[in-house]
Amino acid sequence: MENPLWALAVVLVLVGIAGTVLPALPGAPLVFVGLVCAAWADGFQKVGWPTLSILAILMLLTFVVDFLASRWGAKRVGASWLALAGAFVGTIVGLFFNVPGLIFGPFLGAVAGEWLAVRNLRQAGKVGLGTWLGMILGIAAKLALVFAMVGIFALAYVL
Repeated sequence: MENPLWALAVVLVLVGIAGTVLPALPGAPLVFVGLVCAAWADGFQKVGWPTLSILAILMLLTFVVDFLASRWGAKRVGASWLALAGAFVGTIVGLFFNVPGLIFGPFLGAVAGEWLAVRNLRQAGKVGLGTWLGMILGIAAKLALVFAMVGIFALAYVL
């Protein structure tokens, strides 16, 4: 790696892939910037603006998928706005508790928020599970899009 842009590209892509799962990091934008750095390192000779435009569209699609998956999971079970706020707070707090916090934080936050709204533990548990499942589906879809971005870049680079 003679060109420091390659090193920066690799770091950005790896941190971006992690950020696709971790809510505190903007995963897809970091992957996109990393891929732009990789294209730039080669003077845009192998990967040009048409490919980068496709990658930009896929990056923007991750935001749409994230929003729609979370909303779908919450709406499907009739979540209140307090449940959604609780899931967000639970996600942030969960960051401080590693993997278990990332798994259980949004669920517990949504349950707490819904319980505050309706004072019904059964409904709160149902909303917590639905919100959590929506979030998990969103993460899976975002990961698929991010790996598609890397794959498209790699294909364009070798062809």
